[in-house]
Amino acid sequence: TREAQVQRGRDRLPSILGTPAPGEVANGERLDGETEVATFPGDLPGNPEELFNGGFRGLSSSDTEAVDYRFLRFRPPKLERNGDAEPVLPHIRLDRALQFLIGDKLQ
Repeated sequence: TREAQVQRGRDRLPSILGTPAPGEVANGERLDGETEVATFPGDLPGNPEELFNGGFRGLSSSDTEAVDYRFLRFRPPKLERNGDAEPVLPHIRLDRALQFLIGDKLQ
């Protein structure tokens, strides 16, 4: 999966771009495991207590009881091949994660 921006009206929503696992259901459609999709994971409410008292609806227009908060499971990214060479894993910026987590300790 990777990050993307999706336009919805005038808003640009931070989204996740990837290929869901076969059989995952999104918006009532069963996905085949081959088609890449962009999905907006949603925003948290300003008051986290709304998550527990039934007041949080996200982007859904369904009744509170019918809202489904499960998330899509994504397949691992496909390996890139350069000719006959071994497949290469995509760069996931682990260096940035390490810098964020332990960068202060190393300086």
